[in-house]
Amino acid sequence: MVRTRPLKVALLGCGVVGSQVARLMTTHAGDLAARIGAPVELAGIAVRRPGKVRDEVPPGLVTTDAAGLVARGDIDVVLELIGGIEPARTLINSAFEHGASVVTANKALLAQDGPALYAAAEKHAADLYFEASVAGAIPLLRPLRESLAGDKVNRVLGIVNGTTNFILDRMESTGASYGEALAEASALGYAEADPTADVEGFDAAAKAAILAGIAFHTRVGLDDVHREGITEITAADVASARQMGCTVKLLAICERAEDGRSVTARVHPAMIPDRHPLAGVREAYNAVFVEAEAAGRLMFYGPGAGGVPTASAVLGDLVAACRNKLGGGVGPGESAYARLPVSPMGEVVTRYHISLDVADKPGVLAQCAMVFADHGVSIDTVRQTGKDGEAKLVVVTHRASDAALGATVESLRRLDTVHGVASTMRVEGE
Repeated sequence: MVRTRPLKVALLGCGVVGSQVARLMTTHAGDLAARIGAPVELAGIAVRRPGKVRDEVPPGLVTTDAAGLVARGDIDVVLELIGGIEPARTLINSAFEHGASVVTANKALLAQDGPALYAAAEKHAADLYFEASVAGAIPLLRPLRESLAGDKVNRVLGIVNGTTNFILDRMESTGASYGEALAEASALGYAEADPTADVEGFDAAAKAAILAGIAFHTRVGLDDVHREGITEITAADVASARQMGCTVKLLAICERAEDGRSVTARVHPAMIPDRHPLAGVREAYNAVFVEAEAAGRLMFYGPGAGGVPTASAVLGDLVAACRNKLGGGVGPGESAYARLPVSPMGEVVTRYHISLDVADKPGVLAQCAMVFADHGVSIDTVRQTGKDGEAKLVVVTHRASDAALGATVESLRRLDTVHGVASTMRVEGE
């Protein structure tokens, strides 16, 4: 039976996602009420530009006073969709103080201040939900927080940024350069006017911090995540990966050390074998591969961005928060009991693909092989081509610490017979 007094919802932000949330709350009002057990009512929508035409939004709900909206005292749930650190942080804390639960998609704020937000929610017996902060519409965080709560997650490996995946997919499928693929992504609306957050890996790093924290019950901040972007990836790198039966992806990788005593979180481009499920993720789609002790390997796939898909995740959290309001309880809070240390990138065990421009003369390969041996790095495969006194030497290593592999590359740069290190890339997913 549905009660008649509605639960009141404040919406902060009415952009690409917020406008779709407002629309779906109106068009699906009956279904939402039936699923929650009470009607939900948009009590106000805070925006920066009140004069902008918004077909999905009743004009009488629009306000520029976000602080006043969240502090009204009769708001049950605040949907924070403005992004950034401030004023989002202040508004969320005010919402908790005035008795509201919060649903947010703000990955940057969660990666930076997640523990403080959890603490504020707990202090005021409120919910903090954020499914939409990672991988858009894909149900991922709730399965990690709840469905796998009785299991031990060892690794999370994923494509969590649609812009970079679109760019790398175009480079592979059409042979385009990085610049050409970025221009296409911009023209189609996949890339922002300033794409730095995406192409330099900041967006994916924030998501990796959130994933690692949930998966390993350990506080992982943005500063704990090793980050590299895709701006240095060339068409030659993509072609070289293809020759190896691999494809290049920007990956977020969160994993336990083999002894289980520490964790790592990193974002960087990597070659993965074509047979790996993530290799087939095309266009702007996201996918996350989870490896758990009992459940085994699980894959979550779908649209990782966009107004309607992300609104779906927001509304799922809204339903959960409203149900908790009716029941007088709260959902899961922070789980950081494990307190595992986060190891630096140098301790990660991985493989390298190294492309060298070398002199085409006898003894060069042996000289390079000696450098690998000196650093304790074993060579898996070698491919060499030469012409007119110049040669290209491509080496793929066995697994070694990232520090040892990096030191090997630096030593190779100092050889007189090595004219340049054309590229280095990690090899993952095996």
